[in-house]
Amino acid sequence: TIAWSNPVPVAMTVIEHERQLVLILRSNPPLADYWAPPAGYVETGESVPEAAIREAREECGLDIMLNELTGVYSQADVDVLIVAYRAHSCGGRLVAGDDASEVRLFGRGHLPAQAVPADGSATDRWLHEVILDVTAPWHGTA
Repeated sequence: TIAWSNPVPVAMTVIEHERQLVLILRSNPPLADYWAPPAGYVETGESVPEAAIREAREECGLDIMLNELTGVYSQADVDVLIVAYRAHSCGGRLVAGDDASEVRLFGRGHLPAQAVPADGSATDRWLHEVILDVTAPWHGTA
């Protein structure tokens, strides 16, 4: 018998709403109590873009349109593969839901400072790097 151990696909969306960035405060590991873009597992029977749209609705209450694929992230010692999109809101109401304890808008250059999770797992440290990368355009004041 062969037992496959493949990374699980996760869809992430970097959403612009009212000219600001939508971030959720994660309530569950990995990176519980860190601000992050909405993200979640791709379910059987849906595409990665469909999962990105569903997860955005579940975690922040917004309907979104995907703008572009911004990156695919993987690391050998982490059991997920993240597919990240840039998106904009097109409806819904901003409200924390599902795996989010809070949802908030952040202006360009005003993202929360978040320390590298020194005591965290390899997944925590890697996800922290992914979040920094996908939100990089929002760190400046341009």
